[in-house]
Amino acid sequence: MKKPASPPARDDQPSLPLDAVPRAAVAEPAPVAGAPSTPPPSAPSTSPSQRPARRATAESLASGQREISVSEFFAKNRHLLGFDNPAKALLTTIKEAVDNSLDACEEAGILPDILVEVAEISEGRFRVAVEDNGPGIVRQQVPKIFAKLLYGSKFHRLKQSRGQQGIGISAAGLYAQLTTGKPIAIISKTGKGRPARRVELRIDTRRNAPEVLVDKEVDWEPDHGTRVELELAGTYRGGRTSIDAYLEQTVIANPHLKLTYLLPKAAGPVVFERAAEELPREPLEIKPHPHGVELGLLIRMMHESKGWSVKKTLIESFSRVSASVADQVCDDAGLSPHAKASSLNGDQIEAVHKALGQVKVLAPPASCVVPVGVDLIKAGLHRRFPDAEFFSAVTRPPSVYRGNPFVIECGIAYGGKMATDEQADVMRFANRVPLQYQPKACAMSEAVYQTNWKAYELQQPRGSLPIGPLAVFLHLASVWVPFTSEAKEAVAHYPELLREMRLALQECGRELATHLRARSRAEVNQRRRSIFERYIPEIGAAIARITAGDAEQVSQAFQDALPRFVQIAVEEEPPADDSSSGPGGPSMPPPADVVAEEPPDSSRAKAHARKGNGRNDEASDDAPAAAATSASSEPEPDVVSEPEPEPRKAGRKHDGSKVRGKAVPAPAYVARSSAPRNPRKHSRGAR
Repeated sequence: MKKPASPPARDDQPSLPLDAVPRAAVAEPAPVAGAPSTPPPSAPSTSPSQRPARRATAESLASGQREISVSEFFAKNRHLLGFDNPAKALLTTIKEAVDNSLDACEEAGILPDILVEVAEISEGRFRVAVEDNGPGIVRQQVPKIFAKLLYGSKFHRLKQSRGQQGIGISAAGLYAQLTTGKPIAIISKTGKGRPARRVELRIDTRRNAPEVLVDKEVDWEPDHGTRVELELAGTYRGGRTSIDAYLEQTVIANPHLKLTYLLPKAAGPVVFERAAEELPREPLEIKPHPHGVELGLLIRMMHESKGWSVKKTLIESFSRVSASVADQVCDDAGLSPHAKASSLNGDQIEAVHKALGQVKVLAPPASCVVPVGVDLIKAGLHRRFPDAEFFSAVTRPPSVYRGNPFVIECGIAYGGKMATDEQADVMRFANRVPLQYQPKACAMSEAVYQTNWKAYELQQPRGSLPIGPLAVFLHLASVWVPFTSEAKEAVAHYPELLREMRLALQECGRELATHLRARSRAEVNQRRRSIFERYIPEIGAAIARITAGDAEQVSQAFQDALPRFVQIAVEEEPPADDSSSGPGGPSMPPPADVVAEEPPDSSRAKAHARKGNGRNDEASDDAPAAAATSASSEPEPDVVSEPEPEPRKAGRKHDGSKVRGKAVPAPAYVARSSAPRNPRKHSRGAR
């Protein structure tokens, strides 16, 4: 029920704020006779006996603290490693096992032969097996490699490799253990005549240590290699992030690989034969570069020096630091080159660090990076897209970011059975490993977005990928790939990386534009040739009636002369210079417009062709008829041997179009055009 509205305040009764009402104005209730008097309320007591009890003490808090192992951390945060959903977890497991197999085979100098098997045991549960022909693993190292996180040999060296942190395959075993409770099984054999051992492992997450459940000898046919089996919860699906797409892209970046895989929904095994019979050269390990070292690392290097001087420590610990460079660094830092490195204080080491960043040093050697190569990129793309009509690839010169050398490679495939109305297929690779997830967060995708593909004859909506039958291959090879997370799904946006990626894309784009424009010109010439062939019989018969010659002979002269004159329109077009192009503008002039299918003597078609080809193509239009007529009339040699200069200007306006009623007589034109095919070209060359 609504309360009645209070009457409005009168103007002659000003209102006061509540806190301004005097205490005397407040009516106090009168005491009741015989009732006990109640004392006035007092302030809350602050005596120590009434304070709230403490929940914990410093000692009790300290008793509950303990060290957290890395296995426990990733068991609760497995999404950081790429195991955040069943479909992604299944793909990540296969990726980590295949990467380890490829690294092992290449380091041992063995052409890799890998088998991948994925079988669906029940709904939502799969058994994954990856087998290789690598050197095998010794018995003592099997538990640590597969059941201990952050254990490996690749973290502390500056050398290109697929694995970096020593987490991948052991994290896959941890995920399988968490979702199905099954251990990871490994069969390994180190050589012919040696026994093969089967080991089943669990991970003790509290201690980050392996637990060996089974260790026994088994019969295994291969001479050497390793087989890894896991049972895990997952989901198999197709699409851009499917296992099929990952394996097919792995074959493109590793043409020396022979891959056989059997997937749940496949009718039979799929085999990709190797496209190259040679292994990539072995990358060499290098020392850190002085321009990429951080202050904390430099402090550790100085303190761990073996009694060396500052000069010797700089020379032995860094690449591209010679004796003269070390002297210059010490001079800029205000230190003696012979001072003991381990005796330097923090300020002195900071001065050395500042001097290292300012001194001019050569870029790191590129021997630690092994790119795929132009020929092998094209071979891999051709194996993946066998029906494509054009392939291009480029390998950029080595560059440096944060002192780490890297190389960017790009390849494109165009045409074939790829969809013409869909966005381009962008394949991203880091150290030959496909990146399937987080394309919008990756620097490689950003470089493709920033490239102006309209300059290369492709459609591109604003802020989107190009549209057309195009596949783009981008590869980053480096001693340390700057991934955005431990899942290794996207590359960080370093300006040096983005610049090299854009330059590589522009080089391939210019080659693609050249191909598309050449194809457009060929189509124009083909239309012109078809027009000529359509009217050759009629023109031959008409000339034969005029000259009383043989119609078949005249037509044959037309046919013989036609390929030469049609080809002139393509050969004589000057190539466009696209060296100054960039992402903001076209690199080459637009292609020639399509010539309308009209009779060869139509002035509108000739003017249209001249506008598209940048030259007067009417000479080539009339030349076949002139050659045929000259063959039938057989003019005198002395008339042909002295052509008049600039014969085509007669009867034409300054723009080259015909003047009505002033066409050059046919016999005189035939005699002059029987000389070199393009007199205007020769007269320009003489001038």
